[in-house]
Amino acid sequence: MTRTIRPARRVSGSLRLPGDKSISHRYAMLAAIAEGTTRIRNYSSGADCASTLGALEALGVAVERRPGEVVIEGRGLHGLREPARILDAGNSGSTIRMLAGILAGQPFRSVIAGDESLSRRPMDRVIRPLEQMGATVRARDGRYPPLEIVGGNLRPIEYELPVASAQVKTCVLFAGLYAEGVTTVIEPVRTRDHTEIALREFGAEVRVEGRRISVRGRARLAGRDLRAPGDLSSAAFFLAAALLVPGSELVIEDVGLNPTRAALLDFLVSQGAAIRILRLEQAAGEPVGDVLVRHSQLSGGVIEGALTAALIDEIPVLAVLGAASREGLVVRDAAELRVKESDRIATMAENLRRMGIEIAEAPDGFRVPGNQRFRAAELDSFGDHRIAMASAVAALAADGETRIHGAEAAGVSLPEFFDLLDQVTSEVGAGD
Repeated sequence: MTRTIRPARRVSGSLRLPGDKSISHRYAMLAAIAEGTTRIRNYSSGADCASTLGALEALGVAVERRPGEVVIEGRGLHGLREPARILDAGNSGSTIRMLAGILAGQPFRSVIAGDESLSRRPMDRVIRPLEQMGATVRARDGRYPPLEIVGGNLRPIEYELPVASAQVKTCVLFAGLYAEGVTTVIEPVRTRDHTEIALREFGAEVRVEGRRISVRGRARLAGRDLRAPGDLSSAAFFLAAALLVPGSELVIEDVGLNPTRAALLDFLVSQGAAIRILRLEQAAGEPVGDVLVRHSQLSGGVIEGALTAALIDEIPVLAVLGAASREGLVVRDAAELRVKESDRIATMAENLRRMGIEIAEAPDGFRVPGNQRFRAAELDSFGDHRIAMASAVAALAADGETRIHGAEAAGVSLPEFFDLLDQVTSEVGAGD
């Protein structure tokens, strides 16, 4: 699908976003191995989270999709059924990596695979700890999907992550639920803590001491009534759009404001963004609130180290803001972007160059000078949802109509993206 984006006069109004993708995955997986019924309102509408539900159904879990919610009948820690077919993770790295931890604890063989893009993404970072725990995991060339997992009795381990990754942390902690004793993950830097919060909500014993996260195995998890907050990673594109387009003022309602994710807001405010929290409350351990953002020119700066890990999903759209900032943006320590749904350093740089933006790539990041103007262009999503959405934001500030080929890729995380963008933008030349 090709989508035409016209320059925006302003970004204004208010919107609500579908449920947080990261939280939806975790709620669904824990609901499947809990005892009793879990009701998840505002479950993510993205294709990735649908892949998780499909995989759980193939493992014998009853899933009912209702308007605005998903209902899951848990089968208990040891109630999953050997799948009769290969589990399909689609394009979802979250599904394959996190579900692998649960599959490693099952007394049967399972195979989990994905689409062409996912089949190129390395999985050795979950294979190593699972094998240390006693599972047998086979992969193409030793590191690529499909993964064949033969589970069974697992032993607890203390595992230090070589690279910061919330998905790998989750995989190990989920596997730890099946081990007799305490499993500990040590992070090099703090990553999003949705797993720790969700485990507690379902009844697991979790201890967090600095960068050490431990879970006690063989817990009896209980079904819950939950609501997934709006996805802050999806909100990033609308925040960026409002910051980029002069005259904009936008309210994003009921969005997740977890401190391990809100680094995005902290960074933008430190760069001069006019952002204000209008409301803040707790829902199932997750902070949720309303965010007001107004047009601002950012100062620019450097993203590196722990900040890179905290902002890894938002870097494509931050590159757009960097080009419009006063001093430009430098990103370091982001080699992880090379092995996402696309090589996000290369694909974002390609689209920005097509729009007349100067950008210099590095192996682990890029440098984009500031005070640049966007030209209308023919862009490509490269099959990557975040590249599709970041490119659409850049197109709002272009000097004419921009076309994005493969725009349907946005549906991996936010099928409603272009409709929501239309809802809050008015075109140049349109009346007030």
